[in-house]
Amino acid sequence: MNGTHRREFLKQAAVLGTGLAVASRAQRVQAKQIQTTQTEPHGFFTLGNRKNHWWLITPEGIPFFTIGLNHIDPASLRYPENIDIWREKYGGSTLRWIKESVAPNLKGWGFNTVGWVQEVTVQKWQHSRPFTGDEYKALNMPYCHLLPFMESHQWEKHTVHFDFRSEDWKEWCDYVARSHCAELTNDPNLIGYFYSDCPTWTHDRPDNEWRGPIFDPERLATEAGRKELNELAGLYYKTTHEAIRRYDKHHLLLGDRYEANAPIAMEVINAAKPYVDVLSFQDFRDPVGHLDEWYKKTGKPVLLADAAGVDWRSQELFKPNNGLWYAKTLAGLFENPGCIGFHLCGAYQRNKSRRRGLLDEMERPDTAQIAVMKAANKKVSVWMENEF
Repeated sequence: MNGTHRREFLKQAAVLGTGLAVASRAQRVQAKQIQTTQTEPHGFFTLGNRKNHWWLITPEGIPFFTIGLNHIDPASLRYPENIDIWREKYGGSTLRWIKESVAPNLKGWGFNTVGWVQEVTVQKWQHSRPFTGDEYKALNMPYCHLLPFMESHQWEKHTVHFDFRSEDWKEWCDYVARSHCAELTNDPNLIGYFYSDCPTWTHDRPDNEWRGPIFDPERLATEAGRKELNELAGLYYKTTHEAIRRYDKHHLLLGDRYEANAPIAMEVINAAKPYVDVLSFQDFRDPVGHLDEWYKKTGKPVLLADAAGVDWRSQELFKPNNGLWYAKTLAGLFENPGCIGFHLCGAYQRNKSRRRGLLDEMERPDTAQIAVMKAANKKVSVWMENEF
């Protein structure tokens, strides 16, 4: 295959998010296969090492750096002032909206992944529902899916903690796995599963101070306390791992999405390592520095699963994403040999709770910020194209 044909082939591959092209065995990029928790990875996304860098590996064997957008909810088109767009343009159909708006826009902006679709509904409450299997099929591009094993999110103020030693916990994990994973198990576009969003293992926030953290951080001052946390976290990760693998042997386990700017006990990380494939983080302060630290500290591939540059001091109701921050962060993460991707805490379309998005309620794009993001995404994609 000459250089011109090779570049044309790779343009059609998942690196640019235009669907997963079919590659013959002779056309596959050779990458060192890494042992993962997957027992049947063939034909699905997995992990590999190429040029001393961790990558996701597509079902066709091509190194892949995930560039994703989070928070994609059609309810943002159903306000009284814009519901006519929903009804007249998309016929009230989520599938049409995904096919005609979401997928072409994401690809046009240079994103190759949907990082996580669920969106803020009302601040401090639960997120919106995830996509169904049919909606992911309509999307027809790589995506990640969150499994609601526990609702110990640092932003959520209503839910009590599970007892990870109880039979109820095991039964709940099995229910979550069979209700989500059994439906998605054969989808080659699924990269893998997240668990809790910023779980409060050893920290809390003012809104959920009433319940406290999962484990009292003061007990980490003693060897007995550290040992107990390791055992407790081990039960959590072992139970969730076993539940998923009963119904899905194919996809990667991306684990909890840790808050990088809150205390993260190494007992939790060490308990997770045998049962997940990637360490995932949210970080709105110093994601490049923190993910470099975590990769060096653990040797595990890392993913920036949620982050954005936003001027929180602004008094404006709607606060745009910062495209220059995005471009700088993406470039820095791409240089980290352990980092497999960056998912922007978007959202796709702003609502009156999150108050930021790449589209406004009338579907008008934030052209200035999108242009900078698109250029940054293309720079990564061109590098991947030329190298692989």
